[in-house]
Amino acid sequence: MGRVEGKVALVTGAARGQGRSHAVRLAEEGADIIMVDICGPLDTVSHYPAATEADLAETASMVEALDRRAFARKVDCRDRAALDAALSEGVAELGRLDIVVANAGMSTTSMAGTGAMSQEMWSEMLDVNLTSVWNTTSAATPHLRAAGGGSMVLIISAVAGPKAYANIGHYVAAKHGVQGLMRVLAVELGPESIRVNGILPTQVNTPMIQNPTVRHLFVPNIESPSLEEFAAVSQGMHALPIPWAEPRDISNAVLFLASDEARCITGISLPVDAGAGIK
Repeated sequence: MGRVEGKVALVTGAARGQGRSHAVRLAEEGADIIMVDICGPLDTVSHYPAATEADLAETASMVEALDRRAFARKVDCRDRAALDAALSEGVAELGRLDIVVANAGMSTTSMAGTGAMSQEMWSEMLDVNLTSVWNTTSAATPHLRAAGGGSMVLIISAVAGPKAYANIGHYVAAKHGVQGLMRVLAVELGPESIRVNGILPTQVNTPMIQNPTVRHLFVPNIESPSLEEFAAVSQGMHALPIPWAEPRDISNAVLFLASDEARCITGISLPVDAGAGIK
């Protein structure tokens, strides 16, 4: 216990799913948490429900139940001014910033192919999954400098960070971009003792994948694949005999990269992918 004791972490997309898990895992090890989430729908996402303000409040309660401080705000990370304001308020209240977990993201698919998707679908994906990450890292950098250094962890995707997959060209492009951004920031910020790393998760058991649209993406030859049919195809992508990771599997990697145990690690993309990358 206490691997990030006395530190303050920013977690984006913290209302539920992986973001909630990251916030709770860091709090379990001693960190206070600044958490933000859009807490509302995105224009091009209809296949899974949006997080709510009640979800974000529940995450804050879970952190506080661990005897850690929680600062929660409804913020769209595409809005740089709103993100700057919320982060500055959170740092003023909690005293510092040491850890940044850029987790907020979305998924959509165009079964007709990348060239057939709408301009709105392309633009919203790049805005949420790439520009929002740049906003987060840019807003956080002055606060990490003021603390004398720190750790950024960018959640990329083993499915699309280093690979290409049909029908999600906008998602692949965004995740390739996040991986490139991570490497550049590691070079730029390393001299200031700010480490920047990425995590490449496989499918993670959250509402983002557990819905009919994603099942059909993985099993396109069946109109309405069952959970079992989806699991069989998903497991086939992995070297290990599991269909998907749990949020805590990713959070354990976040904790490691955020902690002083990883003090000599920067500029890497750490796969937490059940061996998907080697198949």
